[in-house]
Amino acid sequence: MKRKLLSLAVFAALSLAGHAKAQTSVQTYGLIDAGVEYLTNADAKGGSMTRVISGGKNTSRWGFRGAEDLGGGLKAVFGLEGGILLDTGAQDGALFKRQAYVGLDGKAGRLVLGRSFTTVYDFVIKFDPMGFAPNYSWATSASATGPSKYGMTTAFDNLIKYSGSTGALSYGATVGLGEQPGAPNDGRKYAAAVSWADKGFAVMGSYERINGNTVATTGNRDQTSAFHIAADYKTSSWRYTAAMRGYKLESGKAATPDVRADTYWGGVSYYTGPWTLTGAAYHVNVKNVAAGKDADPTMYVARALYALSKRTDLYLAGAHVSGKNGQLVGLSRDDAGFGTSQTGITMGIQHRY
Repeated sequence: MKRKLLSLAVFAALSLAGHAKAQTSVQTYGLIDAGVEYLTNADAKGGSMTRVISGGKNTSRWGFRGAEDLGGGLKAVFGLEGGILLDTGAQDGALFKRQAYVGLDGKAGRLVLGRSFTTVYDFVIKFDPMGFAPNYSWATSASATGPSKYGMTTAFDNLIKYSGSTGALSYGATVGLGEQPGAPNDGRKYAAAVSWADKGFAVMGSYERINGNTVATTGNRDQTSAFHIAADYKTSSWRYTAAMRGYKLESGKAATPDVRADTYWGGVSYYTGPWTLTGAAYHVNVKNVAAGKDADPTMYVARALYALSKRTDLYLAGAHVSGKNGQLVGLSRDDAGFGTSQTGITMGIQHRY
């Protein structure tokens, strides 16, 4: 009798497991992007360089995402995503540096916990004419050669993130917990955004605040904030984009001035058959720094993209940046600048799977 009951229990468990599997979907996905770049002023001597780069148009990545139908329109969701440096095959940071989250998705919206892109990043990236090219776009962060990148934070650790929509209105908010015992506001991060899109026209507004840790001598903490406003209009053949970011760094140290910078960008794209032709410009207006230290860089970008298929694109992009007051500038947010100007040309291929 016991053996029969055990057999029935095992059969029931296997049946439930099969049922759960049937209701769960897991997807493996990725984006592979590599190119060859020619770059001027690549060292302090003004030398040029030709190199293979990873992510000329988009950051190379791989990941898993899945969902389980819980009934009543509610799903359990998860995501694990890591970056790849395609030129060397190395891992880009921690294994799942880009995203590692789990949560619920339903009629009331989506709520996830873990590490993920912030609400501000999710909304701003849609208003970048370059579609966030790691090398030739300052939509998330300006040239890395200034005293600050004057940008936004793309992802939070220890986050609680909500996103939802009502008709043409989309909205969301993210909190990154500082997890400091006895000082809950130290290291805490906030991000919120809203957008409206209908009939090819879209507008967006966002705000983020990043707290540092309290400085013992003053009782204050470093705090950065950034807001964005943007507009975009798209037809079957054309797209027009304009946006700006207001950045502020308030120092927790005594007698230290705030750092301020406004970043402006705009672009036009033309679509014809498999071709997408894009031109864009980015400018940073640096404020409240020491005299002669404001580079105020401007970058101009042009790109031609040819779709070989729905998953594979070829691209040719060129960019030029220049600054003032003899300050060093660079095209990439990740690479140091070695001159008062820099020019880059990249030819590459991107494949999505």
